[in-house]
Parts: sequence; structure tokens; C-alpha cells
Amino acid sequence: MRVAVLTISDSVSKGEREDASGPAVVAFCRGLGWEVTTSLRIPDDPAAIRKNLRELADSGRVDLIATTGGTGISPRDNTPEATQAIADRLIPGIAEEMRRKGAEKTPTAILSRGIAATRHKSLILNLPGSPKGAVESLEAVAHLLSHAIQVLHGARHD
Repeated sequence: MRVAVLTISDSVSKGEREDASGPAVVAFCRGLGWEVTTSLRIPDDPAAIRKNLRELADSGRVDLIATTGGTGISPRDNTPEATQAIADRLIPGIAEEMRRKGAEKTPTAILSRGIAATRHKSLILNLPGSPKGAVESLEAVAHLLSHAIQVLHGARHD
């Protein structure tokens, strides 16, 4: 599976804070044998998020785009809205499962507004901004992703 990881954070993109969640997601993906082709740091700007998601999904070079950050309830958390704006379809069950599993360990995980969606042949997952939350969310659904991407690419799923 070819993966792009986008860290969405004003302070990280400006170099004011070290990116901890992006590298944690990259390490988790590589641990599963997935190929991380891209790792970017972008601001919490809806236009920048949409542009990067569009370019990655439309390139045909990635199967999974994992975003980390911007899924909370603060005024600058724009990732779910930007993702929905460029999505072909939403997959609510994946986001629900990430929140359900996260809430087992961290009750505030239910506040995450992250979504799962498709654009062309790419699956987009919005993960929380904390390294722990991002990895636990991805871990909660990782076993489903290969099948989901195969179906998205046109495989029969009788």
C-alpha cells in the first residue's frame, strides 16, 4: 500500500513546534510494510488542505492519505471540512470505529471530528493530532484498509 502522511498544523508548518504525530504515523505504516511515499507538513488552512489532498489523490501515486491534526473543535481545526469538500464519498463507519476504539482508552477521543472519505482511487483518513491518538486510530482500522483499497480499485467483493 502506498501512503502519504500530511501533518496539518500551523505551528509545525512554521517550524515553531516539532512534528511528533507525522513521524509516528509514518513509523506505524512502515511497521506494517506499507510504503510511505510522501510526508508533508501544511498549515491549518482549508485551501492548503484541499489543494494538497486533491493533488495527492488525483496523482494516482497513493492509495491512502493519512492526515494528522486539525480534527478537534478549536476554531483552526479545519481538516474534516476540507476533506469533505474534495471527497467523492464518505465512509462513516471507519471514522466511527476510530472514535469508538479511541474512547476505550481516552474518553476525549469522542471529540475528534475526523472523517474517512474517498477521492478517485485514494482513501483519506483524518487522524487526531496527538501521536498516541493518531497511531491508535490508524491501528483500530488498519486491518480493514487493504480490503477497502482493493475494492476502491475495482476488485470484486462478493
